Amino acid sequence: MELLSSRVVRLGGEGLEHLDALVGRADAPFREQLLLFRRHVPMIPRVRSIIILVSVVVLLSSCGGGNGSGSHGQTKVVAAFYPLAFAAQQVGGRRVDVVNLTPAGAEPHDLEVSPRDIAEVRSADLVLLLGHGFQPQLEDAAGSSDNVLRLLDAPGLDRFANGDPHVWLDPLRYALIVRRIGRALRAEHAAQRLVRRLHRLDREYRGGLRNCARREIVTSHEAFAYLAQRYGLRQIAITGLTPEAEPKPQDLRHVVDLVRRTHATTVFFETLVSPRIAETVARETGAKTAVLNPIEGLTPEEARRGDDYFILMRSNLAQLRTALGCR
Repeated sequence: MELLSSRVVRLGGEGLEHLDALVGRADAPFREQLLLFRRHVPMIPRVRSIIILVSVVVLLSSCGGGNGSGSHGQTKVVAAFYPLAFAAQQVGGRRVDVVNLTPAGAEPHDLEVSPRDIAEVRSADLVLLLGHGFQPQLEDAAGSSDNVLRLLDAPGLDRFANGDPHVWLDPLRYALIVRRIGRALRAEHAAQRLVRRLHRLDREYRGGLRNCARREIVTSHEAFAYLAQRYGLRQIAITGLTPEAEPKPQDLRHVVDLVRRTHATTVFFETLVSPRIAETVARETGAKTAVLNPIEGLTPEEARRGDDYFILMRSNLAQLRTALGCR
């Protein structure tokens, strides 16, 4: 609006000499009207500026929300964090404009909703949330409109009773979320293509983790229970579902004892949280550390490299095979 205002030409007193000549020749009633008009001429540019600015505000207001509110007539999809944004982009393709509210390098559990986030949600055609308190501020801001999907409610997910949200680390559960997004975007065929890729990934995991010397995975954060259940592994977590939680001393001693008893060679830490606790357990047990990625979001480096869900899941498989002594 400031830019448009700056382009308005200020007339000032230019051209008023013609009015002065008319005033001198006019009779009394008409002279009064001309004098009144002469006093208001300098206000014309200001009035024109106001009209332009009001028009711009009305135009911008009319652009928010509704079908095709994304750029170039695309469907605007606002996703709470990376796995949902990735699925929407893969399913919607060029038909969608996807906004991920959790930036690269940020921990989605810690997302604090800004006024800009609220504006993005209000202007979206489709809002994708995980739900069930995973990002409570964002869930409160989104409300319960018809265009808001809470994907932990997708049928068939068979979620754990402890509220673990990390269903996307099981490719077959993630496929159910992809199908739900496909129905919402009316892109079932594209969703089915992504589902087939997820089923191939599942077969790679089954084959890669079939013959292993160990079945226990030691993790800094209780994020891998769905993955462990699917492929017959046992998760030993140092902390609970909240990645930043500090373990109690007795919990730390318990994990150290388990690592020693199971002869685990690796303690896994994550990309978006501090490795300090994992390094402490590794020092106590003589184990080494490695990354097992919960794929809650990309780091800036992963984003620059062009990494995606499938690349990171295959990297996780390679790390698991090494740590578990798989053949």
